[in-house]
Amino acid sequence: MSKSVNRVKAAAEAAGLATEILRMPDSTRTAEEAATACGCEVGQIVKSLIFKGAESGELKLLLVSGSNQVDLGKAAALAGEPLERADPKEVREITGFAIGGVAPIGHLLPVASWMDEDLLGYGKIWAAAGAPNAVFETEPDALRDAAGATVAKLS
Repeated sequence: MSKSVNRVKAAAEAAGLATEILRMPDSTRTAEEAATACGCEVGQIVKSLIFKGAESGELKLLLVSGSNQVDLGKAAALAGEPLERADPKEVREITGFAIGGVAPIGHLLPVASWMDEDLLGYGKIWAAAGAPNAVFETEPDALRDAAGATVAKLS
């Protein structure tokens, strides 16, 4: 496994998540691709979206249900500042993950996190595990706790 996938595995174990990281034969970069590969609903896919605070420059992680679109106004209100798309190079430097494989846990540095309340409506959810074709299944409450995320309406 790659360093980033191993980091997710170690973070999951440290958080007490009983997870098995699966490497899919095809890409799981998009929520639709991931849902097909995992055999689940698109809403069960966790999109790990990284934004940057327009004033602070700090990265913000939004864990969003695959069937939802982020409402940037709501997200900015939660973050306390306007948000903009983060530069992919900066995302890799701070989280250790490339866009398309950003995991909700295992970041190189702490990142403030919010979790879409709609994810709590599922018994199981699937998240990226540090590579464009690596995923893991977990329970929403367990992921919220492991990521240190605040639950909010993000769409």
